[in-house]
Amino acid sequence: MQNHAPNPPLAVLLMLLATAFIAATTVLAKAIGTGGLGEPLHPVQISHGRFLFAFLGFVMLAAVLRPKIKSPDLPLHAARSLFGWGGITLMFAAVAFIPLSDATAISFLNPVFAMMLAIPLLQERVGPIRWTAAGIALAGALILLRPGAGVIQPGALLALAAAVVLGFEIICIKRLTGREPPLQILLINNTMGVVIASVAVIWVWAPPTAAQWIALAAIGILMACAQTLFIHAMARAEASFVAPFSFATLLFATLYDFAVFDVVPDSVSWVGAGVIVAGGVLLALRDGRRKPAQRVTTARL
Repeated sequence: MQNHAPNPPLAVLLMLLATAFIAATTVLAKAIGTGGLGEPLHPVQISHGRFLFAFLGFVMLAAVLRPKIKSPDLPLHAARSLFGWGGITLMFAAVAFIPLSDATAISFLNPVFAMMLAIPLLQERVGPIRWTAAGIALAGALILLRPGAGVIQPGALLALAAAVVLGFEIICIKRLTGREPPLQILLINNTMGVVIASVAVIWVWAPPTAAQWIALAAIGILMACAQTLFIHAMARAEASFVAPFSFATLLFATLYDFAVFDVVPDSVSWVGAGVIVAGGVLLALRDGRRKPAQRVTTARL
C-alpha cells in the first residue's frame, strides 16, 4: 500500500462511501433475486455478475496504472478467491429471504470466525478481550437466528454460513497482506473470481433482462469502488480509528431496505444487530491496536 499523509476526516469519508456502496450491492442483489427487476436470478448468477464487472473495472484500472505482478502466491490467491466467491454467493442468497439489516449484521461475524480460525491456522494467540468481543457478537447472532420462534429462518443460516466462509477468506488475506501490493491482490482475486463464477454459473444461467444487466453491472462496479475506497481509507488513518466506521454498512442497508422494499426492522433485529455491532467494534478496536504487520489492510469484498 502506498504511504499517504494521515488524514482521519478523509479516511472516515472514504470508509463511509465504501459502506454505502457495499450496502447498495446487497439491495441490488435482493432486487435481482426476488423478482424486482424481472424473473428472479439464481444467487450464483448474481455473484457471477459481481465478479465479471468488477474484473472489467480492475482490468481497465490496470491498463492505466500498469502494475507489475511480482511473485504472486497463486494457490493462496485461488483459495482466497474461492472462499470470497462462496461467501458472496451465500450472502446474496440470504438477502432474498431476510431483511438486509439482519443479513448485514450477521455478516459482521466474519472477523469473529477469522479470529477463531487464526488460532489453528495461523497459530495466533487470542486474549480475553478478543474472546469477550467474539462472545458478544455471537450472542447477537443467536438473537437474530430467533431460535425461540420455533423455526430458525433459512436466510439467517445462509448469512451465518457466509460469515464462516468469509472468515476463511480473511485468513487468506492475512497471509497475502504485506507480501503483495493491494492492487495486485485485488486484480488477481477478481480475475480468479470471475473464472470460478463463470464455471459455476453454467448450470443456472438464465437470460437477464435489460434492467438486470444494469443492476449486475452496478453491483460489480460498486464493489470494485468499495474495495478501492476501503484500501485508501485504511492508508490514511489508524485501523483502530477507521475500522469501526465500517459498521455504517448496517445503517445504509437498513435505509435502502426501507426505501426500496418498505422493510422496517423489528425489535429483535435492532437488539441482535446492536449486540453484534458492539462485539464487532470491540474486536475492531482491539485488532487495530495490534502490530501493523498483523492488520488486514485489504478489503474482504
